[in-house]
Amino acid sequence: MAACRRYAEVCHVRPEKYVNEGMNKFSPEVFRTSLMGEKMAVVCGQAGNKFIFSNEIKLFASWLPLSLKRVLVFPSHSENSKEEISALKRNFMHEILKPDALRHYIPIMDSMARKHLDEEWAPHEQVKVFPLSKKYTFDLACRLFMSIEDPERINRIFDHFSRITSGMYSVPIALPGTAYSRAIRGGKMIREALLEVVRHRGEGLSAKKNSGASEDLLSRMLLAVDDRNDKLMNEKEIVNNIIGLLIASYDTTSSAVSMVFNYLAQLPHVYSEVLREQMEIAKHKAPGELLTWEDIVKMKYSWNVAREALRLAPPAQGSFREAITDVSYAGFTIPKGWKIFWTVHSTHKNSQYFSDPEKFDPSRFEGSGPAPFTYIPFGGGPRMCPGKEYARLEILVLMHNVVTRFKLEKAIPNEEIVFHASPTPSHGVLVRLHPHEK
Repeated sequence: MAACRRYAEVCHVRPEKYVNEGMNKFSPEVFRTSLMGEKMAVVCGQAGNKFIFSNEIKLFASWLPLSLKRVLVFPSHSENSKEEISALKRNFMHEILKPDALRHYIPIMDSMARKHLDEEWAPHEQVKVFPLSKKYTFDLACRLFMSIEDPERINRIFDHFSRITSGMYSVPIALPGTAYSRAIRGGKMIREALLEVVRHRGEGLSAKKNSGASEDLLSRMLLAVDDRNDKLMNEKEIVNNIIGLLIASYDTTSSAVSMVFNYLAQLPHVYSEVLREQMEIAKHKAPGELLTWEDIVKMKYSWNVAREALRLAPPAQGSFREAITDVSYAGFTIPKGWKIFWTVHSTHKNSQYFSDPEKFDPSRFEGSGPAPFTYIPFGGGPRMCPGKEYARLEILVLMHNVVTRFKLEKAIPNEEIVFHASPTPSHGVLVRLHPHEK
């Protein structure tokens, strides 16, 4: 029962409190715990983050709990390491998700954001931002990653993901009727659906001999080759990668988007500055003209607002590693095979690194910004989240469209934020919409 309680605290109920209590009770640098049947060291603070991120590959391998692997990946891959499962070939993933590669997505993001607001926001006096953000970020991911635009097809995939994300962080007991068993079932169905998509696209690319191939991420993964001109990833590895990207879009990015709008609706002075910046961009656009990379570059204050939202309400709590050799740190030895957890909660609201840490203050990110290894919503080092730039574009494009059309007002001013892997507003960030006069 104690192990189940710890698992719930870290994944759901109070991850920030759990980490802070461990730092206060045991050590502010590293403390021992047990999660999911694994002996685990929680490495904390700026120095701890630097130690982890600077010794990736040399001392640490990526690790994913078996309970999550059983939900997310093919059974033939679930006993392998995360490196083998994801086949991230991180250099390749970073390459196809870097800013230069994403520029041509901006007009598509903008047109989809406008359509989303026309259909889901404009007809209403108030909306729940969180569920709408999930649908929008998922629709956008299906369009950009796989060129899927058919609403019925997207809804089927979306339903499978709802089962996955509702249960994959629950207590991993696969009895019939449990949330975890539904997540396993949803994972099986989504893998089958995506494998069909991958095979169909592969056949299409072969028939065309790769001429005029789509520029989406799926085609690029299918066409990627290694140094020996062999395929970089097989079909199942591609599906595993796509699931990872879609999970991020469905879960973490939608949480980030929701919390940004939560703060904009809650803090009129911050909203006013974002509106001023975005209207300055809008006034130089012709009617119907879509956003460009040059417009994104001008959204400096808006991005600082988003970064501060990510500091106070980070959508990802941290990540796991495995010690591949005995590791000495802060006077302790972490034995080979032990699991390591680094977490945003040891620095993001720590007054040692951020003055008045509970205050929403976008100016923290002006100039050189926070000290290295203290602000880590996307991780750090060679395993930094490859989707960081994609998330930035997605958030800023939607921010532009929302604030230039509506003033936001919290319908429930003191709405509680709970945790279900990511910060989750208890009432979905219910806001009143006040359209600007044209």
